[in-house]
Amino acid sequence: MKPVLYIVIPCYNEEEVLPITAPEFLAKINELVKLDKIDDKSRVMFVNDGSKDKTWEIIKDLAKQDEHYIGITQSRNRGHQNAVLAGLMEAKELCDITISIDCDGQDDINAMNEMVDAYADGCEIVYGVRNKRDTDTFFKRFTAEGFYKLLNGMGAEVVFNHADYRLVSSRVLNEFANYKEVNLFLRGMFPLVGFKSTSVYYARNERIAGESHYPLKKMLSLAFDGITSLSVKPIHMITGTGIFVSFISLVLLVYSIVQHFLGNTDPGWSSIMVAVCFIGGIQLISLGVIGEYVGKTYMETKQRPRYIISERTYDKSEEK
Repeated sequence: MKPVLYIVIPCYNEEEVLPITAPEFLAKINELVKLDKIDDKSRVMFVNDGSKDKTWEIIKDLAKQDEHYIGITQSRNRGHQNAVLAGLMEAKELCDITISIDCDGQDDINAMNEMVDAYADGCEIVYGVRNKRDTDTFFKRFTAEGFYKLLNGMGAEVVFNHADYRLVSSRVLNEFANYKEVNLFLRGMFPLVGFKSTSVYYARNERIAGESHYPLKKMLSLAFDGITSLSVKPIHMITGTGIFVSFISLVLLVYSIVQHFLGNTDPGWSSIMVAVCFIGGIQLISLGVIGEYVGKTYMETKQRPRYIISERTYDKSEEK
């Protein structure tokens, strides 16, 4: 029996790029159907993440043009990770496999053929991984690769150079639904679910139109969210730093007492200020990191909904 595939595409202010990439996604669905790899009930699902432009109007127009286009919209903007989650949770009861991919056309959609083949061979999760970053500037390449190395170094299990382009089976998604975190970092959470997985490699393209919604500031924020959501290693580092500083302070205290009795001490304003500023800086950084964990715990205990779907272009009961 051929699997039903839903391509889940988060969209935020994509009115420039959507008319270009939407036909490409539909063409890929039709190609896979003709190759007898997927069922004709497969769909292209757009997830509007509270866009301020005409993105949702375009999605609704596409849905009227072809039954393979469907869309959902969130009640407000909740961020890329929540938009992907909303699409996956919506699709898991309607299909056998999902492939999440960004709308900008940078990820090679031809890699979907390998992903579907890997699923047919028994893999429940297939990660889309960039094989090179030739199109990136040196700064972008350096910061992006450093991002993955930092995450792995801090204990967050992520696939190197993998973002959110992946195939996930409905079986995995049903188990993933038990993960109730409000602070989402999907690329680090799926490896925690387990099941048989593999990777397919592809060359990433330039963005077709519009502007990137992930500048350096958001990338750093995502990295910090990933670390603090999946690892307590920063807390352990603070503890280790505190022990080290305390040891150095104890050595300096003994040294100062010895020098005092030897009569070698002189008033030293600079040395005192350096020590105070150093210890003060360590304390503020430590409090900031601990505060991040406390804040995340606070948000988790509220158990607020991670997404709210306000409108669909289809009747969900008829899609099943």
